[in-house]
Amino acid sequence: MTRVIEVPTHLDDHSFDQFAAGFDAWPPEEKLLVDARGAQWASPYGLIGMLTAGQAVAEARRERPLLTVPTSDEVKRYWARVGFFRHAAELFELHGRVPKASATGPSDVLLDVTPIRAMDDVHQVVEKVNEAALRILHGELGLERNATMRFSMALSEACQNIVEHAGTSGWVGVQVYSFRRRLGRRVAVIAVSDAGVGFRRSLESTHAKRFGDRWGDGAALEAALIQGVSRFRDPSRGQGFAGIKGFLDRWKGKISIRSGTARLSIVPAWDDDVPLADHLAFFPGAQVQITIPAHEESR
Repeated sequence: MTRVIEVPTHLDDHSFDQFAAGFDAWPPEEKLLVDARGAQWASPYGLIGMLTAGQAVAEARRERPLLTVPTSDEVKRYWARVGFFRHAAELFELHGRVPKASATGPSDVLLDVTPIRAMDDVHQVVEKVNEAALRILHGELGLERNATMRFSMALSEACQNIVEHAGTSGWVGVQVYSFRRRLGRRVAVIAVSDAGVGFRRSLESTHAKRFGDRWGDGAALEAALIQGVSRFRDPSRGQGFAGIKGFLDRWKGKISIRSGTARLSIVPAWDDDVPLADHLAFFPGAQVQITIPAHEESR
C-alpha cells in the first residue's frame, strides 16, 4: 500500500499544513509517494519542509519515499537552481526528468537550500549570505545599512537552534521575492527546518512542570518565543529568539514557528495570520520562517 502526499499548487508556510496533514501518522507505516507534479511555486519554507519529511522518514528507517517532480519546466528549473533536487535525490526516489542546475548570474536567492549539521555550517551560511545581503536589503528593500548585520544575526540564531536543540541536522534557505497576496511588497525570507525532537520535547524536562496541564506544543512555543526560555539552565543561553524579535519589531517583520501540532507567530500589522494555531497535523521537528518586508518608500 502506498500513501500519496499531494504537494499544494503553491507550497508555503500557510499551505504547509495541508501538506503535513497528508502523512496521517508519524512515523508512516506505508510507502510514501510525494506528488509534486502540479506544483506551480514553492517558497524556501516549502522546499526545505519537503526535505525535512524525507529526512524524518529516513531517520525512522522506513522505506525510501518516492517524489514525482513538477510538470512545469519553469518550476523544475528553479528547484534545480536552488539545489533542491540535489539534496532530494539523497532522500527520495525521484520520478520524472530533473534538469541540471545552471548558474544564471545575480539572483534573488540569497542562499540555496543548504544543510545545517554543525556550527561550522552556520558560520559558512552567514558568511555566504553577507556577500549579497547588503545589496539586497539596503539597495533593493530600502532598509538601513545596519539592518544587514541584524539580518545575519537572525539567520545565525535560527540556524544555531538546529545545532543546539534539534538532536539532528536540518535545512536553511534564504530568498527575496514579491509578497503580492498579503503585502504588495518585496520581502526577504529566512526559512529553517529540522526533523528533530521539536520544542516540546526539548523544553519538557526543565519547563513542563510549571505549565501543568497546559503543557503541549503550543505552550512550548510560547515559552521559547514569548518568554525566551531555554532548556539550558545558564541564563545567557537560549536568548536567540529575543534578539530576533527585537530586529523584527524594528523592521515590522514576522516570525512564525511550527513544531509538532502547533504554530506560533508574532504577527505584524500587514499580515492577517493568527498568533497561535493549535491542533494541527503533526509534523516532525521545527520549522521557522522569518519575513522582513521592504521599506514602504521602496515599493
